[in-house]
Amino acid sequence: MAVTVARRAPYKDFLQPALHRRFTSTATVLLAVAYIEALILAQWSSYLWAWFPLGSAGFRTLAIFFSGLPILILRIAQYHVGKRTGASGWQTLKEAFTSLQAYETIISYGSSSIMFGLVYLWSTSEASGMKWISYYSVDRARLNERPLYFMCYLTICAFLQVAAHLHLDYDRLDLGLAKKQKEEVSGSLTNSLKIASLRLPSLLTDCLVRSVIAIPITHTVYLVFLRSLVWGWTLTFFRPFYNLSKSNILPSFAGWSIPLLARCVFAGTLLCFTWAVANTAFSIFMIKDPLKHGKPLTSESKDPNGSLLNGLKSKKLSVKCFALWELALIAQNFDVRRQAIFDDIDRKDGPMWAQVYAICIGVLKSIEIRVDEYGKPAPIAAAEPIPEEPRKRVSAPLRDDPIFTNGGSARGGAAKSLEQVARAPGTTTPAARLSPVVKRTWANAKDQVLSKEQQEAMSPEHLRGQANQWAIGLMQVPAMAALFQRQFRNEFAGTVLGTPHGEPLLYINAATTLSELAVRSLTDDKFGQVHRDVPTIVRTLTSVIEKTETLKLKYPTHWTDTTGNRECPEVDEVLDAVRNSLAQVVAKFEPYSNDLRLSSADIRYAKEAMVKPQPQEKEPEQQQIQEKKKEPEQKKIRAREHKRFEMEQVR
Repeated sequence: MAVTVARRAPYKDFLQPALHRRFTSTATVLLAVAYIEALILAQWSSYLWAWFPLGSAGFRTLAIFFSGLPILILRIAQYHVGKRTGASGWQTLKEAFTSLQAYETIISYGSSSIMFGLVYLWSTSEASGMKWISYYSVDRARLNERPLYFMCYLTICAFLQVAAHLHLDYDRLDLGLAKKQKEEVSGSLTNSLKIASLRLPSLLTDCLVRSVIAIPITHTVYLVFLRSLVWGWTLTFFRPFYNLSKSNILPSFAGWSIPLLARCVFAGTLLCFTWAVANTAFSIFMIKDPLKHGKPLTSESKDPNGSLLNGLKSKKLSVKCFALWELALIAQNFDVRRQAIFDDIDRKDGPMWAQVYAICIGVLKSIEIRVDEYGKPAPIAAAEPIPEEPRKRVSAPLRDDPIFTNGGSARGGAAKSLEQVARAPGTTTPAARLSPVVKRTWANAKDQVLSKEQQEAMSPEHLRGQANQWAIGLMQVPAMAALFQRQFRNEFAGTVLGTPHGEPLLYINAATTLSELAVRSLTDDKFGQVHRDVPTIVRTLTSVIEKTETLKLKYPTHWTDTTGNRECPEVDEVLDAVRNSLAQVVAKFEPYSNDLRLSSADIRYAKEAMVKPQPQEKEPEQQQIQEKKKEPEQKKIRAREHKRFEMEQVR
């Protein structure tokens, strides 16, 4: 009888349910905020039905909740890990708005704003003047323009939110935040709610500012582009239901009224706050530790190590990050699972330790590979065939002079000379072969017409310097800097951590896993597998630190980066984790260095790499000011020396 093999569940079978539970927690927070906003929009004509969930308050709550639900669906569909690296703000926006995700974002926020606007208009009273149809003199109905302006305002708020969503990369899950706040986040729903509640005041302030900024934009866009179009389409929609005028003549605009603008700001703040709560709660709940009831996610699998390996080998960065995060937690805190890693030696693709070691070393070596490849030319895809050289001519080439032209005449000689000049590109022109007398005459004429200051101002070096100063001054404007500035932090992180996204937690957990498992192997490794790989671990960690620090010292700063800041917190965080891991391994295995074939040079290099380099001292401000004052004088001196050298050549 054939033996039944237990199915190894893939890692996503445990990660997806965990993400769904966190999605449910986020939706619960959004529902609570929707209920609070429903109470704010209530008329309070009855103190019972104004808050009772089974009445109009409950219907209004569900409507507001469903207006925020598209944002949660958008986030669960587009979430990713890793910071955007290696691109300017303009390149990022250009790539974002040409992708399918950008249109999904626009549709999500647009539908959310329309639904919220309809709920708000339904909640207003007759005296507010915000109903779609207003009546004059008995039964004469007329379309009210106030709701049209109000809906256009909420649509503009949606577009502003889309721009912020794409520019600030709301779809990113900041796993580094969970690493820093591990003691607070650690899987507890209460702690996540505390973190979210601490952000509410700042979120409310940002929403109020954004709703106020949308007022002048809406006023301009509505009056110039949208008014006639929206008025005509709305009349076409309402005419089958109401006895409206058949004329599309625009009425006098009343959008400047203070009550209407106040309602717009109030509704815009509520709408933006709904979006902010949805995004913030999603970002906080989704980065909780990969634990379930205080145990690793794969603990319930029939083959926990196999399911974990499946996640470690995933090509999707988010899945691999969560799996490696779980592995680091196992190596640090769960003795039984850590022991199972050392004892699992009969696996098909090799022992569990060997596969974990290969994956973690591969992650760390990817940094070393990217650092080594920096500055090298891109490899040629396919070698092009070398063209055959033409055979050398044995005899002289045939002459192509005109047959019936008198070659000895002056006209023929001049034509021949001009033809030779035209056929010999790169040769000196007759104007370049002026005599010294002509050059001296030109210099004297230039001195008589232009002063020395004017000549210096018209020199190519001075014009080039002015253009550079103008471009650098343009980079001082925050809006231009956000679009076109290429900061050292972003560029260096892209080189070391990879592009288009780089997640520091991936490399931190890889280094932590190697060091923890190597140190614990002294007591838990019954089969002696780990000691053979300790020298490679020490050399790899040392090499990663040395090469990255060396590249950071010589890494160029782009001319648009006027801040002069050469710090990169993402890479520094990775290097600090690698140093700590290297220190742990060296401290435990240095007494056995001879048995492990670790030379004294390896230990010395490792100890040198463990020392964090001190930041370079900045020059005093007064010295910098003095040097800036000396720059124009130095430019004048160089210009004078250059002019004296030219005059000597002319003489």
